[in-house]
Amino acid sequence: MLTDSNTHCAYIALGSNLGVSAEVLNGALAAIGKLPDTAVQSVSPWYRTAAIGGPGHQPDYLNAVCEIQTGLAADALLSALQQIEQTFGRTREVRWGPRTLDLDIICFDERISAAPELTLPHPRAHLRAFVVRPLADLNPTVVLNGHKLAHWLEQTRDQVIVRWQPD
Repeated sequence: MLTDSNTHCAYIALGSNLGVSAEVLNGALAAIGKLPDTAVQSVSPWYRTAAIGGPGHQPDYLNAVCEIQTGLAADALLSALQQIEQTFGRTREVRWGPRTLDLDIICFDERISAAPELTLPHPRAHLRAFVVRPLADLNPTVVLNGHKLAHWLEQTRDQVIVRWQPD
């Protein structure tokens, strides 16, 4: 565990709907844990959800959220996560299209940023059950857009999300 005063707490959403998603998410978690000055503290249960937005007829996603402690600055963490996505074959050809791996910083400490490169907290996280449910499993006291997760769980209750168990 990292204890340096320059250590940050971040929550990362993970998703995959191409390839063997369970292997991809496991590999991504391992890669995140190998980032400099970074340790994965906890991982939510995994959930299966339908794709939201983007082209129709996409495979379902496998989603989770992890909590990390990191000495990396937010922009350096974003860059490292994008490199991990590329390592797993992520391409950005179609907005909200199918992907081998999607890694999003949901929140970084309690930082608020409207920078186009990295908006914090993530601008749509509170609208997505596939983020809110696993994040609530890890830490129900997190506040997104001025409300605790219980509020956002209620707002996203119509979105189908199923806890995933490997075969």
